[in-house]
Amino acid sequence: MLIPAGRIDAMMLTPLTALSPVDGRYAARTEKLRPICSEFGLIRRRVIVEVRWFQALADHPEIVELPPLSDAAGAFLEDLLSGFDMAAAERVKEIESVTNHDVKAVEYYLKERFAELPELLAGAEFLHFACTSEDINNLAYALMVKDLHESVLADLFDQLDTWLADRARRYAGQPMLSRTHGQPASPTTLGKEFANVVQRLRRQADTMSRQPLLGKMNGAVGNFNAHLAAYSGVDWPGFAAAFVESLGLDWNPWTTQIEPHDWMAELFQSLMRYQTILIDLCRDLWAYIAIGYFRQKAVAGEVGSSTMPHKVNPIDFENAEGNFGVANALLDHLSRKLPVSRWQRDLTDSTVLRVIGTAYGHSVVGLSSLLKGLGKLEVDADRLAADLDANREVLAEAIQTVMRRYGIEQPYEKLKSLTRGRQVTAADLRVFVDGLELPDEARQALLKLTPATYTGNAEHMASRLDESRD
Repeated sequence: MLIPAGRIDAMMLTPLTALSPVDGRYAARTEKLRPICSEFGLIRRRVIVEVRWFQALADHPEIVELPPLSDAAGAFLEDLLSGFDMAAAERVKEIESVTNHDVKAVEYYLKERFAELPELLAGAEFLHFACTSEDINNLAYALMVKDLHESVLADLFDQLDTWLADRARRYAGQPMLSRTHGQPASPTTLGKEFANVVQRLRRQADTMSRQPLLGKMNGAVGNFNAHLAAYSGVDWPGFAAAFVESLGLDWNPWTTQIEPHDWMAELFQSLMRYQTILIDLCRDLWAYIAIGYFRQKAVAGEVGSSTMPHKVNPIDFENAEGNFGVANALLDHLSRKLPVSRWQRDLTDSTVLRVIGTAYGHSVVGLSSLLKGLGKLEVDADRLAADLDANREVLAEAIQTVMRRYGIEQPYEKLKSLTRGRQVTAADLRVFVDGLELPDEARQALLKLTPATYTGNAEHMASRLDESRD
C-alpha cells in the first residue's frame, strides 16, 4: 500500500482542507473577496435588496396599506442591515434547511426579525411583495459584481497601471533589440514596450468602468402581473426603475423571469481580454528574464529549486499566467452560459453564478502575483546594450530604405545578400555604405547610425503616454 493506512477524521474547513486553492493555498490573497462573493456576501445582499424594496413600498403614497415607516422602524431596519453578521447568515441557512429555497429563507428570516417591532410585524406581508426570487437574486449579484470591481479590482488595476506607466516613462529612451518571430529585428525602447501594454490595458479597463450593470424588478415573467393585479393604478415600471437605480444599478425593462445576464457576459469578456493582455505580458517578461534583459531581486529565505541552489525562477509570472488562464476559463463559461435560458427561466444560471467568486479569486491571485513579480525586476542595461551591439544586421532595414530613396537598384536584395542569416560587424556595414552612390549627408547619417540609436519615435511615444489619456 503506497499510502499508509490510518484514520482520517472529518476535517474542519481551513485553508489546508479547502478544495479550491483560492480559499486554500491563496486564502490570504483573496481575503477581501470573502465579504463580497461568499455565500455570506450573497445572503447579505439579498437581505439588503429585500429591505430596500420594503422601504420603497412604504414610501409610495398609493400603497396605503403599508404606511410610511416611523423613525424607530427606519432605525431598526438600518441597524438590521449594518449589523448583519455571521450569526444572522447562519440563521438564514437554518431556515433554508427546512424551506429548501434560499431566497424564501431570507424572507422568513426577515419576518422573524420584523416580529421584534409591532409596526414592522403589521406590515410584514409586504416583504417580498410581488417579487419572484430572481428580482432579489439579479440585484444581489449585480451589487456583488459592482463591489468586486469597485472595492477590489479597481485598486489592483490602478497599482498595475501605476507601475507600468512609471516604467514606460523611466525607460522611454532605453534602447532594446526587438524580436519578431524570436529573431533580432528593428530596435525599440523598453519604455515603448511598457507603454504599449499600458494602452492596451487602459482600453479594457475603460470598457469595464463604463459597463452598465443592469437589474430588473418586474415580477415572475417580467410583466408586473402581480403588481398590477394588486395596485392597477401604480406606475410600476417607473417605480421599479427608480428603485433599481437607487441601488446604483441600471434598469432593464426587457426581461423574462430573469434579467438575461447579457451585461455580465460583456463585462466578463472585457475582463478576459484584460487578463489575456496580462498573459501576453507575463510570457514576454518571462522570456526577457531568460535572456538577461531583467534580473530578479533575490529574496532572503526563498528557494528557487529543491536541488539547484543558484536558481531565481520567474515563478510569480508563471503563477500569474496560470491563474489568469483559470479565471478566463471560468469567465468564458459564464459569458457563454449565462445569456442562455430555456423559455422564461431555468435554474442553470443559478448554478453557475455561484462560481463568480472563484473566477474573480483566480483573477485577484493572478494580479497579486504579477505585481509581486514586477516588484522584483531590475533592468540590466549592459545586457540590453550588448545585445544591440551584437546584432548590427538590424540596420539593414534603414540602409536599404535610404537606398530606395536615392534610386539605387535592388537595395533589398543587396542587403539580403550581406546580412541574411548571419551577424555582421560595424566594419562590414561601413564598407558596404562607403561603396554606395549616396549624397554625403545621407552617407554620414547612415555611418553614424547604431542599433541603439535606430529606435524611430519610440522614446517620444513612451514619453507622451499620459497625454494620450487627455
